[in-house]
Amino acid sequence: MLLNSGHSMPMMGLGTWTLSEEEAENCTCFDLKNGIRLIDTARYYKTEAGVGRGVRRAVADGICTRSEVFVTTKIAPFQGQDYDKMIREANERIGLGYIDLMIHQSGAGEFELYRAMERAVDSGIVKSLAISNYYTPAAYDRITKGARILPAVIQNEKHPCYQNTELKKYVAKDGVVMESYYPLGGRGHTHVLFSDPVIAGLAKKYGKSSAQIILRWHLQAGYVAIPGTSNPDYIAENAHIHDFDLTDEEMKAMADLNTGRRYENW
Repeated sequence: MLLNSGHSMPMMGLGTWTLSEEEAENCTCFDLKNGIRLIDTARYYKTEAGVGRGVRRAVADGICTRSEVFVTTKIAPFQGQDYDKMIREANERIGLGYIDLMIHQSGAGEFELYRAMERAVDSGIVKSLAISNYYTPAAYDRITKGARILPAVIQNEKHPCYQNTELKKYVAKDGVVMESYYPLGGRGHTHVLFSDPVIAGLAKKYGKSSAQIILRWHLQAGYVAIPGTSNPDYIAENAHIHDFDLTDEEMKAMADLNTGRRYENW
């Protein structure tokens, strides 16, 4: 997917929240072996170094090149912090020369952090910008007012039960892409989606898992998805969703699962 920054971003990836450093390294390398090229980490996940090691292992093994991998990381704002330093430290922890996408969390100090991210793009440390946990057009307008560089991506909770199509349509005018964390509903909620009659029925029809159906829907609906797992079998399963297409009627049935209710409240 071509971003408004001019850089291309894969539409399927790996989320590393709750993973240990070792798990992040091993899962990153295994993901890359299975053809996935998008890896998501964050300063407060404490997986940045592990993700960087996993990418370097894969590059050393000839699986991919650095330029083929798209690494995203995130910083949460706290008033009075040295954000320029925090971004430099994140880049050093990952150790891949640059960060493909720097994600900006909402909160106190959000404007100062956004300005620091713009400076990081100017310096070449960061290639593209993103924002996270902004759920309304008003919230999007608030953080982007006066921005020199618009975000290329909004990373929010997103799954069939919470699709937020209003925001997706609103930011499309700026070429902003929606990225889904919790694409399968998030920990503690996957069973709700996996057992849904529409999703389970499509899984049976196509000989796929419910997870594969949901991830296929994300891609066809234009959402980037970053499911998180440390299970090699699930990683391999998530990577193999490109050999079938949902019909227009099936996409409509998936769209009709939208309740407009999130599972989280941050």
